[in-house]
Amino acid sequence: MKLGEYLLEVERREVKPPAEVYSFFENTAGKQIKIKVGPSADGKDAREVTVVPLPSEFALRNRAWEEDCRRKVDELSGGKLAYVHVPDTAAGGYLNFNRFYFAQGAVIDERYNHGGEVADYIIDMLKLPLRNCAISREGEAFCSPLSQIYGPKTMIINEMSGSGGDALPWMFRQDKIGPLVGTRTWGGLVGIYGYPPLLDGGYVTAPRVAIYGLKGEWEVENQGIAPDIEVENLPASVAAGHDRQLEMAVEVTLDALKKNPVVIPQHPPYPNYHKK
Repeated sequence: MKLGEYLLEVERREVKPPAEVYSFFENTAGKQIKIKVGPSADGKDAREVTVVPLPSEFALRNRAWEEDCRRKVDELSGGKLAYVHVPDTAAGGYLNFNRFYFAQGAVIDERYNHGGEVADYIIDMLKLPLRNCAISREGEAFCSPLSQIYGPKTMIINEMSGSGGDALPWMFRQDKIGPLVGTRTWGGLVGIYGYPPLLDGGYVTAPRVAIYGLKGEWEVENQGIAPDIEVENLPASVAAGHDRQLEMAVEVTLDALKKNPVVIPQHPPYPNYHKK
């Protein structure tokens, strides 16, 4: 269906007000159905299309938001920085981190992170230093660790990040990787697992694991992680097309990159092992 086209029929049923358009798609998720669409409401030049409705738009809308953020970071930084969104600290977060970080990555966005595990793996990868470089016989230079981002990093947080989403910026700060930008995380750092499902398909949860810091204090639960640079995304600003948290993270990271540019050392002169 093209932008601006009218939805005329769903499975031979005419789509007309006052019927709710979504009602025509009830119980069709994951199934092939036929719809009729066209450039005008009178049905002229209409065409029939076979589609498979999705059970939820969330994944598409979330990916569209991530791609918008990635393009914005690329635009604002002139291609110097890039962007990784970590939606959780379980399968989705690890998948995104491994897929995007090693290709780009300097602004780490963990807003709306609903947790999962204590993602020390991500922290360990973020702080790997430049150790040495090599050059091939053909003149191709590369450095170790491979595919690492050696420059400055900034993490974006907000009040919708919790559990593992509290732990990630907590460890980011502990290891002094870079500044936190945004708003305080919601402070729900507890472990929940191992509870059996109910007979009707529902489930119950209860806190099972309490997490504390190395000084013997409850550092995060009921407190959250406060940003180093507090920035709120106000409704008027968002409606105007701005993401001030993202924009500030880019600004801060570019400033750090300007003050501490990444310098890849040149190789020394090639030795001559055949001196007379």
